[in-house]
Amino acid sequence: MMNLANRYDFVLIFDVKDGNPNGDPDAGNMPRMDAESGHGLVTDVSLKRKIRNFVGLVKDQDVREPEAGEKRFEIYVREKAILNHQNQRAYAALKLDAVELPDEDDAAIAVEAVDAKKKKAPKEKRKGGADDVGSARQWMCQNFFDVRTFGAVMSTKINCGQVRGPVQLTFARSVEPIVALEHSITRMAVTTEGEAEKQDGDNRTMGRKHTVPYGVYIAHGFVSSFLAKQTGFGDDDLELVFQALAQMFEHDRSAARGEMSTRGLYVFKHDSELGNAPAHALFDRLQVKAKEEGAVARSFDAYSVLFDGQSLSVGQSIQPTAGVTLTRKC
Repeated sequence: MMNLANRYDFVLIFDVKDGNPNGDPDAGNMPRMDAESGHGLVTDVSLKRKIRNFVGLVKDQDVREPEAGEKRFEIYVREKAILNHQNQRAYAALKLDAVELPDEDDAAIAVEAVDAKKKKAPKEKRKGGADDVGSARQWMCQNFFDVRTFGAVMSTKINCGQVRGPVQLTFARSVEPIVALEHSITRMAVTTEGEAEKQDGDNRTMGRKHTVPYGVYIAHGFVSSFLAKQTGFGDDDLELVFQALAQMFEHDRSAARGEMSTRGLYVFKHDSELGNAPAHALFDRLQVKAKEEGAVARSFDAYSVLFDGQSLSVGQSIQPTAGVTLTRKC
């Protein structure tokens, strides 16, 4: 495993056709939108979920302890997971006493008891300590890909501390304002006998579905080599992140999401760990624009992607400024 010795910034470009890229549960699952501008949004949480799902497909997810020096790729935040159980595994593997922190209910009861007695109760010494928490945190980074990549707050009840992840993503925002459509749909069946009796055997269920006819979205990402050293995130992990960003939509199909595809992954590699240019200055030079202003776009062919007016082919690298290499990964 090679430690990261460079800063990276990247731009992810993807599109959606006749689908809902990221529904808002507070708005009846309508596509997320900027209320002022009408641009579509996809949260960083949604993008990280797709990366996690891809890694879960291509890497071993057996629940076991890592061998000495082995770096595993289990997913910490997985469907139906109980995170405190995941935290407990670190203490069991290291043969440590788990440091249990009070939950909100326990804390409230304790405060009420102190107020009632009008005096402070003597503090009980917690099991374990900073060294144990540090060891548990290191074990979690070694075993769980998403912990060492995105970070995690693991100080809930079973205390494994907190991790700041070296890879961070922004919300994705559409290039142009989107149109959110609502469709009525019919199912030729009902759920219960009671519903069938009300319909005299007609047995139909009405529903609604939200879609975006077409939209191109852009998200920005950042990789810190300093935080990577703290979590054990290496070059192999970074390549897996880039692979996931390029292929994650191919393995995340559903009727709700329609057609979603990664259309470009542009990676800026800095020669130094601190970076050789501000990220925003590099991002601003990569322009995704409609070829015909005001035209209704229904495919990616309606857009151009240019860096300083130049189109890059997949695999091509250029040096946009001293100490920075730009490569189009896909």
